[in-house]
Amino acid sequence: MGATVFTTPAAAVADIGNDTSIAVGGFGLCGIPDELIRALAESGVNNLEIFSNNCGVDEHGLGILLSAGRIRRVVASYVGENKEFARQYLSGELEVELTPQGTLAERLRAGGAGIPAFYTPAGVGTPVADGGLPWRYAADGTIAVASPPKETRTFGGNSYVLETGITADYALVHAAVGDTAGNLVFEKSALNFNPLAAMAGRVTIAQVENLVPAGTLDPAQVHLPGVFVQRIVHTGTQNKQIEKRTVTVEEGSNR
Repeated sequence: MGATVFTTPAAAVADIGNDTSIAVGGFGLCGIPDELIRALAESGVNNLEIFSNNCGVDEHGLGILLSAGRIRRVVASYVGENKEFARQYLSGELEVELTPQGTLAERLRAGGAGIPAFYTPAGVGTPVADGGLPWRYAADGTIAVASPPKETRTFGGNSYVLETGITADYALVHAAVGDTAGNLVFEKSALNFNPLAAMAGRVTIAQVENLVPAGTLDPAQVHLPGVFVQRIVHTGTQNKQIEKRTVTVEEGSNR
């Protein structure tokens, strides 16, 4: 059974409503499902919980939803280059659960694999395990909601903290190639969080640069099997943004 092919990003996300949890692939502006995010913003959906490595940058990627005040909670590994993300978090407008990057990746993978929880050494002996990290600030700068302590256990003389798997109502991902059965191929570093986010979604929606008929892809090329993908939309090549441009000025140049 193949994935359902949609003609527009707006149609693919049309049933996503308020108070929805969404896992979003990509890293910064690399490999992000930008067309799906834009369609979601235009739909007016509100009060979202987002699972993503970070929240894009100001006015790009998830930063669009953030600037519009559509996100109530983010589970991410860092704030990144997004000043609005930092402002909303520190002012108490946004709840943020910061988690180690590798832990976040494994939580998404575990959720997609049906694993409810796992033990990891990452965060042991820190507020990640002991609790007290500020999830939400009050308007006066005090901590309104703090992270709870997590269970720890010792295996082989080493301490580990229990982390829970993540599942989301929906997942939005970007792939270089997809077929009509939902099998996806990712390009270079877009392979980082996209497959994991896709696994974590109960309904996964993929925007693809190239859409090919089922049976076209060599099975050995497939990074994510179609069993994890329910919807697919052909968006063409991304209008890719550069998150942080760094240039070297040649000696003697006036530029």
